[in-house]
Amino acid sequence: MNYRHAYHAGNFADVVKHVALVQILLHLQKKDTPFAVIDSHAGRGLYDLSSDEAQRTGEAENGIGKLHGLKGPEVLERYLSMVEESGPGTYPGSPLIAAKMLRPQDRLTAIEKHPEEAALLKEILSPFRKARAEEGDGYARLIAQLPPPERRGLVLIDPPFEAPDEFETAGETVRGAVRRFATGIYLIWYPVKSAAAARAFCGEVLTSGAGKVLNIEVTIDAPQGKLASAGLLVLNPPYGFDAAMHEILDRIAPRLPGGRARLEWLRGEA
Repeated sequence: MNYRHAYHAGNFADVVKHVALVQILLHLQKKDTPFAVIDSHAGRGLYDLSSDEAQRTGEAENGIGKLHGLKGPEVLERYLSMVEESGPGTYPGSPLIAAKMLRPQDRLTAIEKHPEEAALLKEILSPFRKARAEEGDGYARLIAQLPPPERRGLVLIDPPFEAPDEFETAGETVRGAVRRFATGIYLIWYPVKSAAAARAFCGEVLTSGAGKVLNIEVTIDAPQGKLASAGLLVLNPPYGFDAAMHEILDRIAPRLPGGRARLEWLRGEA
C-alpha cells in the first residue's frame, strides 16, 4: 500500500474530522478523571503543505486554506489556533492535535503502520510525556488496547480505505472494539466514493450495537477523480455534540467550494 496522508493533509475531510476531534476532547476535559485517546491510523502527525505531495494534489487549498480568518464558536477557534500554532505552511494531524489537548492525567496512543511515517510520528510526539507512538497494524493494535484502564476516552479510526476489503476490515474492527469498550466515544472516518458502499459500511457499523450513532457527511465541488464527499460516524457522541457540530458546519461549509453538510442520527437521539 503506498498511501500517504501527506497528499491529503488539510483537505475538507481533515477539517471536519479535526473539528469533531477537538469538540469531543473538550467534552472529555469537563471531568477531572483521566481519559485515553487511541488513534489507530495516526500518520506522521505534522504535514508540510509546501511539500511535493501536498502541492501535487492541492487539496489543502480547498480545505484549511479556505478558513483563514474565520470566527465562530470556541471549538472552531481552538482548532484554527492549533493549526496556526503548528507553524506557517504546516498542518497538524490528529495525533498532534490530541497530544496538545492532553492534561497530565490523560494519555494518547498513536499507531502507524508505515515505518517511515511511524518514525516521524515518534519524533513529533516526543515532547509530549503522555503521548506514545507505536509502529504496527492499527486494526490489530487497537483491539489489543481495549478496554483502556481509564474506562473513558476516544477511539479514532481513520484508515486509508485503499485496500479492496478495507470497508469490511474496518467494520469488523469497530464491532470488536465496541464489544470490548462499549462506553467509549468513537470517531470513524470514511470516504464516500460510492453512495452504496458508504451506506453498507454505515450498516455494518450499526451492527456493533452502539447505543447512539450520528453520521456526518460533507460534500464539496471537486475535480473529477478527486474525493468530493466524506463522512464521520460518531458512536456514543457526547450530549449536545450534534448541535455544536451543526453550528460549526454552518460556518465552515459556505467557505468550501460548493460545500454542504448533512447530520443524521442513525440510532439514538433525533
